[in-house]
Amino acid sequence: MPGRWTTAAVCLLALVALACEAGGEAAPRPSGTAQPGSPRVVAALGDSITTGFGSCLLLTSCQRNSWSTGDGLRVDSHYRRLLDRNPGLRGKAYNHARPGARADALAGQAEAAVRDRADYVTVLVGANDACRATIDAMTPVDQFRADIDRGLRVLREGRPKARVLVVSIPNLYRLWEVGHDEPRAVRAWRHGVCPALLADATSTAPADRSRRAAFRKQISAYNGQLKAACRAYGSRCRYDGGAAHRVRFDLSMVNPLDYFHPNTSGQSRLAEVT
Repeated sequence: MPGRWTTAAVCLLALVALACEAGGEAAPRPSGTAQPGSPRVVAALGDSITTGFGSCLLLTSCQRNSWSTGDGLRVDSHYRRLLDRNPGLRGKAYNHARPGARADALAGQAEAAVRDRADYVTVLVGANDACRATIDAMTPVDQFRADIDRGLRVLREGRPKARVLVVSIPNLYRLWEVGHDEPRAVRAWRHGVCPALLADATSTAPADRSRRAAFRKQISAYNGQLKAACRAYGSRCRYDGGAAHRVRFDLSMVNPLDYFHPNTSGQSRLAEVT
């Protein structure tokens, strides 16, 4: 009898172990211990969208609401999500994005991320390459690609083991679609907000319709180059697959001052889809 009970106990323990291996609830991880593969330093590169511009009801950067590195409670940013995996990440999120930055600024921002020793880097840039005074002033697609490649090369050479997320440019044309019938938005856009797209927002003249179509085509071309540049980078780079561009922004997701930059709701949506 004692031998049979011992055998039964051993078998029971073995079954419990197998159940755990098959997906049973694991023992809690010790507090303060990072999950395997969690970043230790994160950095954000890009333009005003990533700085949280306009999300604090002032037309200035508000980094606490950044979809990427924000530490505020109103946006569940990448940083906050990663902090849940690695408490040691606290205070090690650096935002090098700058309002007005175009793709040619990416290399300099990447150098700062290398100095940070970042091992997770987000890149969202390109809106300002399109949002120029005229269609002819937009950054040519081949130059845009060269600027992106140069910035990514800095990361690959300086932090070869870092993971890089390249995010598609949001669908700015949709803002015109949902906002050109809203007088408050049209008045705000008259102050020079993305004139290549939003100037004369209520006009139905053929020239204005053609201008908006050209703008939309340019954003699509930029996104194609972002995807290709990430693929050329290698396995450490991931493109968002157009997720940010597919977000169906409406006016409730942009701030009520310029009707262009995401508010906390818009920033939260960007964080979620990316």
